[in-house]
Amino acid sequence: MKTQVAIIGAGPAGLTLGHLLHQLGIDSVIVETHSREYVESRIRAGVLEQNTVEIFRKLGLAQRLDSQGIEHHGIELRYENTNHRIAFQELIGRSIWVYGQQEVVKDLIEARVHNGGTILFDTKAVLIKQIETKKPLVECRDLTGEFEIECEFAVGCDGFHGISRSLVPAKERKEYFHDYPFGWVGILSEVAPSTEELIYASHESGFALHSLRSSKLSRFYLQCPPNDDIQNWSDNRIWSELHLRFQKSGWSLNEGPIIEKSITPMRSYVMDPMQYGRLFLAGDAAHIVPPTGAKGLNLAVADVWVLAHGLGQYFEHKNFDELAGYSRICLDRVWKVMHFSWWMTQMLHIFPDHMDGTARKLQIAQLNYLTSSSSASASLAEQYTGLPLNIAN
Repeated sequence: MKTQVAIIGAGPAGLTLGHLLHQLGIDSVIVETHSREYVESRIRAGVLEQNTVEIFRKLGLAQRLDSQGIEHHGIELRYENTNHRIAFQELIGRSIWVYGQQEVVKDLIEARVHNGGTILFDTKAVLIKQIETKKPLVECRDLTGEFEIECEFAVGCDGFHGISRSLVPAKERKEYFHDYPFGWVGILSEVAPSTEELIYASHESGFALHSLRSSKLSRFYLQCPPNDDIQNWSDNRIWSELHLRFQKSGWSLNEGPIIEKSITPMRSYVMDPMQYGRLFLAGDAAHIVPPTGAKGLNLAVADVWVLAHGLGQYFEHKNFDELAGYSRICLDRVWKVMHFSWWMTQMLHIFPDHMDGTARKLQIAQLNYLTSSSSASASLAEQYTGLPLNIAN
């Protein structure tokens, strides 16, 4: 099999890249280890930056998003039994959208199939060879046996545990890891949301987040110990903690059946560079951000936006300059987003070394300044809704 660009992974990064390349007239093949059903059912993030929504609209992929997604003009910060709204529209004239990642993936796959694009489901990319040549080879294995895909470029969109990241030689890469001393219990509940906008709650017992999925589905997160077991979190305990951490006079929390629950570790990771030879990394294959800032999917889409433009320049003009600058351009954004996510995390969570009360007083002081200063609120709004998408700098 031959193609111009071989994409490993049919998540938001790989699928969005496939559509961007299709719009540029560049052929691609997407290789995905799992089945279509599995990929479309994975519950992941649900907050889309305005940049991400605008890209999907330009690609003609936002019909369901526009009809079923929920546009939010702000978020709420809750602490010490009080509520403070960060009004995105009033501060900077931008928004976010709540629309589940699995719904994004369904839309992208359906459009890819409709356009005649190739997605090889149930196909494992075993190895990418000849990365330093002009003709990389992707060794694949499906239910019928082994085969190769010859391409001009390979793109690893296969996440932290995929093969692509490991193919950058150790001597050619720098890796930055940080594990946070807590995780998140995440639940999906069949209950109408108790809020019209996301609530970020900072409480002495730990952080909590109330998100939305639809008029009948709500998503919640609770800070928990890093090595906790989901079996320790009965439905009754979850609801009790949510009531405690979201408490506010005159406000009540709706309860309903919990249909999904799991624990997510909190960590950050960055690889530098995000390219080696003719292999490029995008999304979780290159970086992981703590979910407090809702940036994972959006950062992946920003990566492939830059990459697609560079590939377009190469195939149209044989100009490799923009591709050569891919890591530099993307990592500038990655580190800004990493800082924002770290800042939100340290401001809202209770850390193990906060026991003397000093750190909590500092958190409250920071929150009081943030919610009383229009400049500080505008900075949060600017970063939360998405920094400008850069092609070259």
